[in-house]
Amino acid sequence: MCGIVGVLGRHATPEVAAAMAARIAHRGPDDQGVWADPEAQLALGHVRLSIVDLSPAGHQPMASAGGRLVLSFNGEIYNHLALREALAAAGQAPAWRGRSDTETLLAAFEAWGVRETLTRCVGMFAFALWDRVARTLTLARDRLGEKPLYYGHQGGALVVGSELAALRAHPGFEGRVDRGSLALLLRHGYIPAPWSIHEGVRKLPPGTTLTVQADGSHGEPAPYWDARDVVEAGLADPFSGSPDEAVDELERLLTQAVEGQLMGDVPVGAFLSGGIDSSTVAALMRRLNRGPVRTFSIGFQEDGYDEAQHARAVAAHLGTDHTELYVTPADALAVIPRLPALYSEPFADSSQLPTFLVSALARRQVTVSLSGDAGDELFGGYSRYQVVDAAWRQLGQLPAAVRRLTAAAITGVPMPAWNAALRPARRLLPARWRDANMGDKLHRGAALLGISDRHALYHHLVSTCAAPEAVVVGAREHLTTLTSAALRPSATPFFQEMMAADMVTYLPDDILCKVDRAAMGVSLETRVPFLDHRVVEFAWRLPLAYKVRDGVGKWVLRQVLHRHVPPTLVERPKMGFGVPIHAWLQGPLREWAEALLAPERLRQEGFFEPTRVRARWEGHLSGRVNAAYEIWHILMFQAWLENNRGPHSPTVQEGVHV
Repeated sequence: MCGIVGVLGRHATPEVAAAMAARIAHRGPDDQGVWADPEAQLALGHVRLSIVDLSPAGHQPMASAGGRLVLSFNGEIYNHLALREALAAAGQAPAWRGRSDTETLLAAFEAWGVRETLTRCVGMFAFALWDRVARTLTLARDRLGEKPLYYGHQGGALVVGSELAALRAHPGFEGRVDRGSLALLLRHGYIPAPWSIHEGVRKLPPGTTLTVQADGSHGEPAPYWDARDVVEAGLADPFSGSPDEAVDELERLLTQAVEGQLMGDVPVGAFLSGGIDSSTVAALMRRLNRGPVRTFSIGFQEDGYDEAQHARAVAAHLGTDHTELYVTPADALAVIPRLPALYSEPFADSSQLPTFLVSALARRQVTVSLSGDAGDELFGGYSRYQVVDAAWRQLGQLPAAVRRLTAAAITGVPMPAWNAALRPARRLLPARWRDANMGDKLHRGAALLGISDRHALYHHLVSTCAAPEAVVVGAREHLTTLTSAALRPSATPFFQEMMAADMVTYLPDDILCKVDRAAMGVSLETRVPFLDHRVVEFAWRLPLAYKVRDGVGKWVLRQVLHRHVPPTLVERPKMGFGVPIHAWLQGPLREWAEALLAPERLRQEGFFEPTRVRARWEGHLSGRVNAAYEIWHILMFQAWLENNRGPHSPTVQEGVHV
């Protein structure tokens, strides 16, 4: 795992490339390098976390054997030895200088071209490839978006980097805040690709390449693998085998993926929460490894947030070398000042805190850790899929006029009045339904009644802030996969449409971003076996009945796990991987939040409507509403802004640059 940077145009010097790379040195503390072509005004930089071939033969940027191509590469190609064999069989293998997958890629690019090579690769990656003859710079990102890549025109140059922090080191970087992206941050807690927090800077979408000419011009990113096509092909050609055959095939594919991802010349471990996904990965690692598998988990003392006890039980059954750490609120809170630098773009999924802590724990013993991410998106694990699907079936039967009148009647009564009126009835409800803020829930539910489109319904339910344009001054929210019919995966069944939408938005832009930045912040490489593209393609061929049974998701995956771990150890309600932000904002984080949300400060900065922000903040502090996540999204931008602002802040009229 590494970090890459590039400049094409003004200031394309070794010194600038080195300065850009230094900003992301945490991604590669073992080695640094630069390569420049002054005549072409091109400079590439690289920071290396040595995983495969720890010798100087793996140094980057790396030139091909013939000298035509120069590559700065971040990631792993798990099948690179098989690619070497294929090159040798075709008589196209060079005299190898080392054992790195970077050298393998360069030889494959020369023999087969970029697109053909990428279709043969099994791995996760982002790279910048300079062709000295064609005078083109090719950018590429892996199929599902495990590795990040930003690019954009700033100050007369095309700048490229694994993180925005690298781009900011370019002398011409402008860095104006994109208010449409800020609105997306408030809605989702992350900024979906291709947008970034800066005007003129984009994220390269997963599964695409971008060819840039010598003058910096380029077209749109071109897909070499499209998740939408995979969804459509899978639904059109469903797996016809029996349930048992489906379990067998999934176990074979997952075992193949895990085995490939154990590749490396450094210690490899796994995150273990004790849930279905991470337990499956750990179980298959244990089956494949001759020695003990190292597993890691984080525990919290607060009720409803501790999964460490479950992880401990699974680890004991599998016989892993297990390490756990119980953290206090003070431990988690101490991470908060580091978040703006860790993420370099505002990011507000609060599970970033425990993710960073478990990454730091694992890094004490290993350099690589496997994770169980993506099981929910591929196998229908999120309860919201069933809830929204059922809700739409019910709402769709009610006339629109009835729904509008009912919504008006509910919202016509203030939330505190609903809370007071329903307080006596709370004693009659099951414990899980008792809530002091029933009025807030009723108002939220009423908002759904006015929705007449199923896609809008799902968009609303995955939106923390339903109307961010009313909060962000001068914002016009960008179109995304969830709001554009042209971008949306065309899976006819609504249940599968929601899963597909999450796979191309929430998974790469939230989950994978969260894990990449948290882990790379401590120089830890993470790998995701569920995102082996062969597993993904098979998962989309499975009928929904193989994924969801009797209201429980991930049926086929559970059957794989039950072959290795007793159901009693892993079958329990899904807990998630969060922290008690609601209570912390009312307690230990209150003073920090008050400073960032001060009305005068908000007015001076000019990004948020102070009265609206203050109303939600005071409502949360009083307990009238639970606005924890809305507030957290704003706070993460405010903290990022403070961390990145220059010594002389411009006025609102000039526009804030960071």
